[in-house]
Amino acid sequence: MEFKVTLLDVRDGVATITLNRPDRLNAWTGRLHTEYRARLTAANDNPEVGAIVVTGAGRGFCVGGDSAALDGHAKRGGYDPGTKEDIAKPGYGTERSFDASFAYHFGLDKPVVAAINGPAAGVGLALACFADLRFAVPGAKLTTAHGKLNLPAEYGLSWILPRAIGLARANELLLTSRVFTTDEACEYGLINEIVDDDQLQEFVHEYCVRLIETVSPNSLRQTRWQIYRDLHRSVAESVDESEALISQMMTEDDYREGVAAFLGKRAPAWGQEPQS
Repeated sequence: MEFKVTLLDVRDGVATITLNRPDRLNAWTGRLHTEYRARLTAANDNPEVGAIVVTGAGRGFCVGGDSAALDGHAKRGGYDPGTKEDIAKPGYGTERSFDASFAYHFGLDKPVVAAINGPAAGVGLALACFADLRFAVPGAKLTTAHGKLNLPAEYGLSWILPRAIGLARANELLLTSRVFTTDEACEYGLINEIVDDDQLQEFVHEYCVRLIETVSPNSLRQTRWQIYRDLHRSVAESVDESEALISQMMTEDDYREGVAAFLGKRAPAWGQEPQS
């Protein structure tokens, strides 16, 4: 595939996917969705990558559906996603309930961190919400957007926002489609931390470096899957799976390495033979 609207950079074990339509504030198109899923697949399949960052080029994160595409849908009298049947399916196959647009993030092997460098609306907000962690610049505008276009809440926002910030706040944002800021979102618990504009990218990169140095790859993988499975299953199922995973993961080299590093008061060396 020829990549025209996304960038992928791998450094220090961190893959950064950049939505690269800065002249359109990275507005979403079928082409962008296709490339994003291909980039995400490449990062998830790369054994050198331990974490994935998603961000936007220029002044925006992703301002939602491209206005030209929205106008095209209106003129055609129907929706055309602009993607082909053979689009990449990152994260598919882990859990049936994750096998859908944007929910596929939950099925990935590696954590995804959104670096929200500017406005995010509609599908752009959904993309950020399906990341595991979110860091953002101050004062950036966010909105669910759909209500003003006679659309439903997009791509699972009606599922994830109530779980992320509670029903009352989620209802207000979903029903009004009002603009709110990243500072408000941080107060609501949707954003993990506000970071100055000129420091955001390096802050998120270093955060991910520390994360993958400190936590074993399989612990990150299994814990993410536990979190998202537990959103729709019973506490007994959660406990049962955790006990099964404890038995399984204690047989792995990274468990022995983690114990040795803890006792030796040193940094762990994941993916290698346990050190004494």
